[in-house]
Amino acid sequence: MTTVKAYASPSATEDLVATTIERRQVGPHDVLIDIKFAGICHSDIHTVRGDWGPQQYPLVPGHEIAGIVTEVGSAVTKHAVGDRVGVGCMVNSCKECVNCQKGEEQYCLKGNIGTYGAVDRDGTITQGGYSTHVVVTEDFVVTIPEGIDLDVAAPLLCAGITTYSPLRHWGAGPGKNVAVVGLGGLGHMAVKQAHAMGAEVTVLSQSLKKQEDGLKLGADHYYATSDENTFADLAGSFDLIINTVSASIDISAYLGLLKLDGALVNVGAPAEPLPVNAFALIGGRRSFAGSMIGGIRETQEMLNFCAEHGLGAEIEVIPAEKINDAYERVLASDVRYRFVIDTATL
Repeated sequence: MTTVKAYASPSATEDLVATTIERRQVGPHDVLIDIKFAGICHSDIHTVRGDWGPQQYPLVPGHEIAGIVTEVGSAVTKHAVGDRVGVGCMVNSCKECVNCQKGEEQYCLKGNIGTYGAVDRDGTITQGGYSTHVVVTEDFVVTIPEGIDLDVAAPLLCAGITTYSPLRHWGAGPGKNVAVVGLGGLGHMAVKQAHAMGAEVTVLSQSLKKQEDGLKLGADHYYATSDENTFADLAGSFDLIINTVSASIDISAYLGLLKLDGALVNVGAPAEPLPVNAFALIGGRRSFAGSMIGGIRETQEMLNFCAEHGLGAEIEVIPAEKINDAYERVLASDVRYRFVIDTATL
C-alpha cells in the first residue's frame, strides 16, 4: 500500500478536510496515475452529503480525473508511462454480462464499481480523485488526446460523457432540433457537443442571465422558462430535450415541447421523484428516458470527438483549500461552468 494526500468528507454534515489515504500496489493489469486535475461534480456533493443514501466515511469524492501515467503493471498493454490519461465514474465492472460485453459497462448487470464510495473487488471502499494518485485497472483508463489540456479535459470524464452519450444515442445531428434544460456543468457541455454535431440548439433556462454565454457556447436560441409564454411558443418544437438539472421540474410541461416521437432524456439526478402525466406522453408518442454516463469505448470516442472539434469544459481552477467554498458555490449556481481542483495543492 502507498500513502497519498487527499481531501475527504468525514461525515454527511462536515466540511471536507485534508487527509491521507492508502492506494493499493500496482498489480499486473493496473495503472498508477499521478493526478493533475480533478473536477468537482454536483454528484460529489449529493454523495458525500448522503442525498443518494448512506455512505461509509471518511470518503474521498471525485470522478473527473486527468493525469499522467507513472507506473504500469507487468501485463498492461493499453497504456505506458508518460501517457496523458483520464478516469471517469467507474473503475471496474464484471466484464462478463451482456451489457459489459457490448461495451456498456456503466449498465453492468452486477453493478459497476464506482470511482468512489463503492465496494471494490478486494472488499475495500473506493476512494476518488480528490487525491494526488490513483491506481486503476487498465481497462477503465482512457487516453486524453493531444489538443485538450488536462485541466479542461477533467470534467469531460463525467460531464462530457454524460451529455455526449444521449446526444449520440438519440441521434442529435443536422436537421434535428435539440433543447438543453439548464446551462450548468452538464448543460454547457451539451450545448457545445450538440452544436458540433450539427443540431439546432436551444437553451431552456430559468432566466436569461446566461443568455450571452449560451449563444457564445453554440446555442442558436435561448429562452427563459420563467416566462409563461415560453411553453406555449415552443410547443411541439424539439426532437430531443436533454434535461441536465438536478432539481425537480415539471416534466409534463417539458414533454409538451417535443415533436411527435420526440424524447426527453434526464441526465440530471435529483433526489426527489419526477412525476409524469401519462397524457403528456400518450398525446405525441413521446418518450421520457434516462441516461447514465457512457461505456469506456464511448468515453474514448467522446474525448476524440472533443479533441477533433476543439471542445473542452469551461472551468475555474481552484486550490484544494477552496473545495468547501466551491461546493457552496455549486449549490448556488455560482460557477461558469465547472470547478477543477489543482491537485498539486493537496
